[in-house]
Amino acid sequence: MDADAEEWVRGLVAPTGAAEDVHIRPWARASRVPVLGGAVWFKACAPVQAFEPRLTALLFARWPRLLPQVLGHDEARGWLLLTDAGVRVAELGNPPEAWLRALPLYGELQRGEAVHADDHVAHDVPDLRLPSLPERYEDLVRHPLPVTPEEQQALASRTDLFGRWCEELASYGVPDTVQHGDLHMNNLFLDGGQVRLLDWGDSSVGQPFSSLLETFRFLEQVNGLAADDPWFGRLRDAYLEVWEPGQRAAFPLAMAVGSVAHCVAWLRQREHLRGPERSAFDEGFAVVLRRALAFLTPATGTSCQGGRRPVMGTGA
Repeated sequence: MDADAEEWVRGLVAPTGAAEDVHIRPWARASRVPVLGGAVWFKACAPVQAFEPRLTALLFARWPRLLPQVLGHDEARGWLLLTDAGVRVAELGNPPEAWLRALPLYGELQRGEAVHADDHVAHDVPDLRLPSLPERYEDLVRHPLPVTPEEQQALASRTDLFGRWCEELASYGVPDTVQHGDLHMNNLFLDGGQVRLLDWGDSSVGQPFSSLLETFRFLEQVNGLAADDPWFGRLRDAYLEVWEPGQRAAFPLAMAVGSVAHCVAWLRQREHLRGPERSAFDEGFAVVLRRALAFLTPATGTSCQGGRRPVMGTGA
């Protein structure tokens, strides 16, 4: 943390010791600041996600049950200061029970934030709203991607299919809204009896249901849940309970469309990286691209893991 940031932090809290950098990434730096009784957290966002402090502050103001307290934020400098959020769910083994508590609250947030979608986009939250996605997909497949030439060609051949899926999804009337973009075990915390969601820097404004792509991927790949495990159905239903019955039926299609939107979001981050940082990023990007290709190949598609299509929460 540099001197200007330290001075800013000291204007908000009284540190009891030196700040410690905990995470240093090309897109953000997070520091732990000791204070009496515990610690607070400072985050300095790079320009690629400079929207995060303002977005986090607004979401906390409207949904304090689901976010840690925002002690301060500086929109111009991309700074954010938060109270401690509790215990990371990853440290507890990513129990599905934690998601059973968190997902209905998250769905409520998304429904409520739909009326603020235009404002979020106006303040630089990435725009992945449904009408823009076919064009964004065409742009995606024009880039050299970290997959095989055959996979790149297969992705490029699905543009018409994807456009039809977007038109069909629009007919369900699910509103575009805030979509966390990185909703997995490393960003969900337990704070006593509360659940807290952190790290909104991968957020976008788009179709909401696709948020569960990462939630389900981690439960599948980290926890080893089978595609037909009943937990997927329980979590899907708990999340969808807050949505209108007619909208809930869009879930499988929204997950498929969202898998492509997720690739578009990753491409945006990738464009800001060079050299070894991009090479490391591409390892995960290849996984995301191959899962999207699996969704786009309904008859014979396989995920990159274990010869199975991606989980969509179809368990009973």
